Amino acid sequence: MASSSGSSTQLLYACIAHGNTILTEHTTPGTSSTNASSLASVILPKIQHNTPQKLTYTHDRLFVHYIADSPSAPSTSTASADADLSSHAALTYLVIAPSELGRRIPFAFLLDLKKKYLGQFPPGDTNYGDLPAYGTAAFNSTLKSTMSTYNTSPPADSLNAARREIDSVKDIMTENIERVLERGRGLICWLIRRIGWVGRRGTLGLGVGG
Repeated sequence: MASSSGSSTQLLYACIAHGNTILTEHTTPGTSSTNASSLASVILPKIQHNTPQKLTYTHDRLFVHYIADSPSAPSTSTASADADLSSHAALTYLVIAPSELGRRIPFAFLLDLKKKYLGQFPPGDTNYGDLPAYGTAAFNSTLKSTMSTYNTSPPADSLNAARREIDSVKDIMTENIERVLERGRGLICWLIRRIGWVGRRGTLGLGVGG
């Protein structure tokens, strides 16, 4: 478990979804799971899958990072790097984290998570579009343990791979969340306040009041 001294810079919530359907998710203890999944459900419909993409939404001290696969992603005969892996489906790998964590650890986590998920649920054997909500809940324990690892001692090789990916790929964009979510702005701000930071101590959990 992550130490209390590091609680202000933890990955807070992660999920994998097909389109708007969350297939597996995990919330770091101390974060409201209901509000975290609500935030994900607001963002997921805005994610496009025409082409593969990596993007970070920003709001004050909270970042929402994701990797989106695309059905139109080119097939490769060999996956020479984790970044080449694709479900060839409208899958999204998403994590919410404080801005102080930067992008390297969250994207290292997402790349590792994607590799593990596609290993357990291979594209050739899985019709992701037919899965119901939480249809791959069998992956929850792997998601939980992977998040715990990256909240305590992220693997150095994964961090190096993520650094190379961030440095070399120019399509990792950053967008302000309010510019993307024109409707429901009040809802998104409320959700972020509830999920994120309460007071200057950076306590995670449900806030009190508005």
